[in-house]
Amino acid sequence: MSVKSSIIEMAKEARAASKEIARCPSNKKNEVLLKIADKIEALAVYVREENQKDLAMAKEMGLSDAMIDRLTVTDATVKSMAKGLREVSQLNDPVGSTSRAWMRPNGLEVYKMRIPLGVIGIIYESRPNVTIDAAGLCLKAGNAVILRGGSEALNSNQALADIIGQALTETGLPAKTVQVVPIRDREAVKVLLNQEKFIDLIIPRGGEGLIRFVVENSTIPVLKHYKGVCHVYIDDGADLEMAQNICFNAKVQRPGVCNSMETMLVHRSISQEFLPQMAKRFVKAGVEIRGCAETCRILPDAVKAGEADWPEEYLDLVLAVKVVQDMDQAVSHITRYSSSHTEAIVTSDYKRARRFVREVDSSVVLVNASTRFNDGGELGLGAEIGISTSKLHAFGPMGVEELTTTKFVVFGDGQIRI
Repeated sequence: MSVKSSIIEMAKEARAASKEIARCPSNKKNEVLLKIADKIEALAVYVREENQKDLAMAKEMGLSDAMIDRLTVTDATVKSMAKGLREVSQLNDPVGSTSRAWMRPNGLEVYKMRIPLGVIGIIYESRPNVTIDAAGLCLKAGNAVILRGGSEALNSNQALADIIGQALTETGLPAKTVQVVPIRDREAVKVLLNQEKFIDLIIPRGGEGLIRFVVENSTIPVLKHYKGVCHVYIDDGADLEMAQNICFNAKVQRPGVCNSMETMLVHRSISQEFLPQMAKRFVKAGVEIRGCAETCRILPDAVKAGEADWPEEYLDLVLAVKVVQDMDQAVSHITRYSSSHTEAIVTSDYKRARRFVREVDSSVVLVNASTRFNDGGELGLGAEIGISTSKLHAFGPMGVEELTTTKFVVFGDGQIRI
């Protein structure tokens, strides 16, 4: 069977499965989620063995350390995947719930009811855990899903797909509800992106190049974010010890992910006191600082930042630093260079915190907390299928509710329109 025929057949099977999973009661969906979690833990050795094949190939291909980090499945990864599924099983099922209800003057009762999106296609790089997160959330929301991970993770993803398929079959649900594209050829992605007859939404997860490729080639609506240029602004009068801890965590804990801090903005009045101590911690952790002229004056060892540094997503131990005159300049800088992903303010002034939250237009805005909290699991969604920086139809981490839409339901007792 050709690549095109294979993908079209998968899409048809997903559409058929979506009709059944959409009608599936909550207890049945929860049963399969728990069964997948149990099987992942029971078959952890098998999953890790398949992952080792991918890691060996990734090293031969010369993939970056950041990519290999995302690709690696450890015992902790397996436990995290299982934990995420169990948490999703405990979430309220949005399907069938009503978000609004009202009565019209003519007696008609109008409701907005949540329903599954249908079939979702997810295209992503590395990160085998995405296979489980995405499958779990889509199942909970009553959707079928087609997963196309990077070719570098094919063995890992197929192993996880086998486990999911076993659990679905044993629960009496169609195995084709969750499918992993088994084809390395990139032609498979192009074909998938043109199955608007069978697929309702595409969600790409990965680098900017992948996401732009998907947007440019898809005839299906795409929910996306291109990159995470995340800012932390240290305000005048902030608790500087708190600020240090937040900034260090935001940059160093895991620099290769989209919610890590890429630019630190510091109010001029505290820069002389804050920057030397902060820089000492950063340099010890291997962070390269690229600073504005004032930053370089305070930190002589800093590299002078160029214009290209401010919109840059480094995904590495590199940080752009700018000293700003006041909050107005900080917000202006964020407005100009932000990717609408995540921004944070460290401040002791409640009014400034409220203003920052109101004026900064990003998917997650934090006060006195690390940017690393822009994550579905950390925000109580159980897991996430991705972070959207486009506003239609979701903005921010996408959990179960964001994988549904609404329809109008109207009850009458014989009304006709005049």
